[in-house]
Amino acid sequence: MNLNVQQFIDWYGEGSNGASPTEQQWRQILTLPENEPVTLINFFKLNETANYPARSDTFETSVSGEEAFNRYAEVSVPTMERVGGKFLHVGPFSGMFIGEEEHWDIVAIGAYPDLHALVSLYSDEGYRAAFIHRTAACARQKVLVATE
Repeated sequence: MNLNVQQFIDWYGEGSNGASPTEQQWRQILTLPENEPVTLINFFKLNETANYPARSDTFETSVSGEEAFNRYAEVSVPTMERVGGKFLHVGPFSGMFIGEEEHWDIVAIGAYPDLHALVSLYSDEGYRAAFIHRTAACARQKVLVATE
């Protein structure tokens, strides 16, 4: 698989604001074994009001973080399924059981059959276009990677 870290940075940004992976994180994910499953555990804290970078003529920007996240999900869920991924869980964060206290709104666990499926999602033009809604929706996010 021909993977270009710079291409992902060009598409998603350099990641210093926590809205997308950093160069080091892209390098780490893209060096995972190509034929093994990859699971991403996502934690999202939504903005009360979506934080779009600039006014847009193509969609309303004065919406809640939840509405912006729903716009993202409308594209990301079917695209993820089309590339071979699936959600194992999506739901509200209910609290901590063990460990330092953290506060989130949504937890989503996505499973991909292999690295190719994950790369296909992030390479998809429609997904890339919808990512602005995820960025606008989230006050902060954390994504953990698990492999077999």
